[in-house]
Amino acid sequence: MKNILTTGLLVLAAAAMAVQGCETAPEETSAQSVTPAAGPSPGRTRESATRTVPMEFHTALRFVPGPTQGGLEHLRPPSAPLDREAYQHLADNPVKRAAEAPVSTFSVDVDTGAYANTRRFLDGGLLPPQDAVRVEELINYFSYDYPGPADSQRPFEVTTEVAATPWNPDTYLLHIGIKGYEVPRADRPPANLVFLVDVSGSMSPPDKLPLLVKALRLLTRELTAEDRVSIAVYAGAAGAVLEPTPGDETRKIAAALGQLSAGGSTAGASGIRLAYDMAQEAFIEGGINRVILATDGDFNVGVADVEALKDLIERRRDGGITLTTLGFGTGNYNEALMEQIADVGNGNYAYIDSLKEARKVLVTELSSTLHTIAKDVKVQIEFNPAVVAEYRLIGYENRVLRREDFRNDKVDAGDIGAGHTVTALYEIALAGGKGERLDPLRYGEQAVAEEVAPDSEFAFLKLRYKLPEEDTSRLIEVPLAGAMLEDAPNRPSEAFRFAASVAAFGQLLRGGTYTGSFAYADVEALARDARGLDANGYRSEFLSLVQLAGSLNGS
Repeated sequence: MKNILTTGLLVLAAAAMAVQGCETAPEETSAQSVTPAAGPSPGRTRESATRTVPMEFHTALRFVPGPTQGGLEHLRPPSAPLDREAYQHLADNPVKRAAEAPVSTFSVDVDTGAYANTRRFLDGGLLPPQDAVRVEELINYFSYDYPGPADSQRPFEVTTEVAATPWNPDTYLLHIGIKGYEVPRADRPPANLVFLVDVSGSMSPPDKLPLLVKALRLLTRELTAEDRVSIAVYAGAAGAVLEPTPGDETRKIAAALGQLSAGGSTAGASGIRLAYDMAQEAFIEGGINRVILATDGDFNVGVADVEALKDLIERRRDGGITLTTLGFGTGNYNEALMEQIADVGNGNYAYIDSLKEARKVLVTELSSTLHTIAKDVKVQIEFNPAVVAEYRLIGYENRVLRREDFRNDKVDAGDIGAGHTVTALYEIALAGGKGERLDPLRYGEQAVAEEVAPDSEFAFLKLRYKLPEEDTSRLIEVPLAGAMLEDAPNRPSEAFRFAASVAAFGQLLRGGTYTGSFAYADVEALARDARGLDANGYRSEFLSLVQLAGSLNGS
């Protein structure tokens, strides 16, 4: 694990591009030269890089040389193993005492890449690295039957539920569900999409570039004449392959995708810069403007400053161009970078391990993948210490915010797409109950357990969000009544039971610090009882993964 983490840091360090000093291709009369439209951020000078876009695909694939000085390629031994995947290390959220820290704040997350990546490991006969498992992404891989809002002006509805914790009968689970407004496909705004495709040598295996091309072809079949598609590639350098093309010209787009082949090193930073320039050129006012980066994330040529890459993406995000990342492949997969830059780019991150997964992300869930209905969505909950002694947020470790960030509209947070469901779970222990894990402080003031009146509150839930075209957040407040705790012994909903089973599964894969004697067989029983209609078979597949994990774990 130490070697994997060390190599991961090297890969991350090599991922970024030079914000200054990037070389450009000479301008030719047969091509248009475009200067990035994004203005400078405070303390920075305006960038002067240009790019060239070919007027016809068959005439040329023009390359913009990427920066190579300062890269870390020379530090990698010639015999370096392929198993150098990079994951961000995140410790589980701790148990907190409500009397000491009553407020919990986090940003929503609609990424699903950790689930598909976990499935890849299990299908391959291996338990995933603990850092590859982000529990909230496993939970949110599935849709839940929450009631939705009536119109887009209130872009989502909030559902809450409390029941006994399956892995600890002495505590309760607080289940928070958010359902996004469903936009009919016919009403989806026109989309300006730039496919940024990694064609470096590491992308040659069948589960990388060949699968990537098939996946993007599935997406293009869902587009219309109002949509626009551009294609840029990067290997040892970055180049424009397809100028903005109407989405219904499927043959032309398919032909451009079919010409792609892998070879060379990976100047990913230059490719990202080029893709944003192309998106700016075809920008659709009031539409969806998005770069879709498809890669294994193994950027190995560039200046060693990942923050410079994030800075570029953040500034282009503020200009209305968002970023989705699609991860492919094994062995050298840089998952840490893929997830982080998608978050900064106000987009989402998915891992594509099969054509079935590509169909789920890019066809079945196309609107939620591309069409943002609410941005900078934050959740804050205040627990009443007289009722709740302790609490623990399950997952969302890299989404935790400071208390003051909740009201600060300058602080970036997660976005919700059309029809998306988002689920969060808190494990709570009541004051005076048996579920408390923390010893009382010798000198600290202790909360006194009180008889909870049915009309009292055990917590107060708040959500802030912005409509896509607005910069000022709106507030939703939901008091959580003590009567919910009285009703907790009743049979919880199907959504609650299935989400709890996935949460338990993710925690077991991460070491099971808080799950006691709860085992994979218990997860399977809980999930099987809550499988529901399961029209697409996703929940049945989950049961198979639980069985695989139990076998690999020897339980």
